[in-house]
Amino acid sequence: MPIIGAHVSAAGGLHKAIENATKIGASCIQIFGSSPRTYEVKTPAAEEVKKYQEGLKQSGLGPVFLHAAYLVNLASPNGYVRAQSIKNLAGHLRIAELVGAQGLIFHIGSGKDSARERAIAQTVAGMKEVLKSVPGKAWLVMENTAGGGNSIGDTAEEIGAVLKKVKSNRVRVCIDTAHAFEAGMIDEYAPAKVKKFLDELDKHIGFKDVVAWHINDSKTPANSHHDRHANIGEGHIGLAGFKNLAKDSRMKTMPWILEVPGFKDEGPDARNIEILKSCCK
Repeated sequence: MPIIGAHVSAAGGLHKAIENATKIGASCIQIFGSSPRTYEVKTPAAEEVKKYQEGLKQSGLGPVFLHAAYLVNLASPNGYVRAQSIKNLAGHLRIAELVGAQGLIFHIGSGKDSARERAIAQTVAGMKEVLKSVPGKAWLVMENTAGGGNSIGDTAEEIGAVLKKVKSNRVRVCIDTAHAFEAGMIDEYAPAKVKKFLDELDKHIGFKDVVAWHINDSKTPANSHHDRHANIGEGHIGLAGFKNLAKDSRMKTMPWILEVPGFKDEGPDARNIEILKSCCK
């Protein structure tokens, strides 16, 4: 079975994320190391990190990924936005390194009205700058997009191209099931199409470099290019789609991280985890 977990709140201290994950039955977690809604980065205090690491060791949870701030856009043609994005992403990656997380998952960004080639070049240069400023083991993990707003990374080929241009063994990839569906990377999670989808990821990215999955149903149809997550079984992917994804042997040991709204609109919950587990049996 995949390692099924969720994005959980760390409000009140990093150790709270462990409590929140345990409550819902998560086996792996994703958290924000600092506020996701500002360019400012607040590094957790040494005592907080120690308390978190002790709790994590006792819990047996893992792997742990951090998620970057929503404002980050390395491809931006706006100089201020791009400079702040590089600084912020480096700050969050530094926290990932500090707490011993596997890596930092981030949205690749959008070039807005600029040429695609320039946007990709800006992204590659920005990623190199972030990695240079934060030495260590923590990965910088690119997440695929739903393709709206001229965003980069809505195809396996484009993600693979960025990966190859950065040329770093610290760059990896996270695939979001809803984003892939909304971008048209896969228009139905049927057995043959799942195989083709995973084959394409392996061809252009290399499956060994796909280190995590965001498992979300989609409120919008295939090719909508609208990023809207739904609870498992309540969207256009459906339970059958996740069952088909789980059947592929390549998915068996993957971290599956829920980012769903929850049945009480309070984020990933025990019910979503149980439903997802039932899809993997």
